[in-house]
Amino acid sequence: MTVPGVLRPYVTSLVTYDVDFGAPGVHRGMPSTEITFVLSVDEPLVTSWGSGTEPVTAWSLVSGLHTRPAAIHHRGHQRGVQLGLTTAGVRALFGMPAAAWRGELLALDQVAAPGGVRDLPERLAEADPQTWGQLVVARLVGALARYGEPGPQAEVGRALALLTGGAGVQEVADDVGYSRRRISDLVRAETGVAPKQFQRLARFDRSRGLVGRMPLAQAAMASGYADQAHLTREWHEFAGCTPTTWLREEFPFVQDLADRQPVDSRHEHRTR
Repeated sequence: MTVPGVLRPYVTSLVTYDVDFGAPGVHRGMPSTEITFVLSVDEPLVTSWGSGTEPVTAWSLVSGLHTRPAAIHHRGHQRGVQLGLTTAGVRALFGMPAAAWRGELLALDQVAAPGGVRDLPERLAEADPQTWGQLVVARLVGALARYGEPGPQAEVGRALALLTGGAGVQEVADDVGYSRRRISDLVRAETGVAPKQFQRLARFDRSRGLVGRMPLAQAAMASGYADQAHLTREWHEFAGCTPTTWLREEFPFVQDLADRQPVDSRHEHRTR
């Protein structure tokens, strides 16, 4: 079952996963312009911002926009459902701007009202894995009907689309007819990050879909970086490692499967 059209402006990916790592370890949750929404089955998620920070343990996780990798601890095997949400999706499905989640690792009971999507972890635990996707989609459609709040003004959506495509901040301001300061304030209020930071996250996103598929120098140019050295510096900042290290240690994982697969909640991804 593909994600219905009514959810497509808000849900960019929906992946049912069953991943066997072979041994306990820690996965990097990469920064992105999308919001990660994970529902775990069998055992709770344990996440943190790395060494020295207090981990969050919960059966569900939403993470706002962030500019450093999250540490996702696992015992060697994970099952559940992972979604990518747009910033508009946070407002439409949870009734608040994505800025409210900026740099946070939160459980559903901290952000969702009773009913709706809040009890999804319990419902998934009781359901046949073949129906997980349908169950999640049904609850999201219900949440959309529940809030029915208008999204951010059209100018903000236009600005985010342009920034995602690589446009500069002044170019975006000129396009939507606002001052640079005004568009910066609106983007920050909606996403929690400044336009320039959002643009950098979008460029990093593009590069993450290309590294491993072509030489790094070519991936850098295709993503919008000045050169390979520029790409590597940005990866050190956002991922905490080089692209080569990430490919060697991390790929594939659920977050990356979602980037490389069509949105189809019936498909169960297995990595053995």
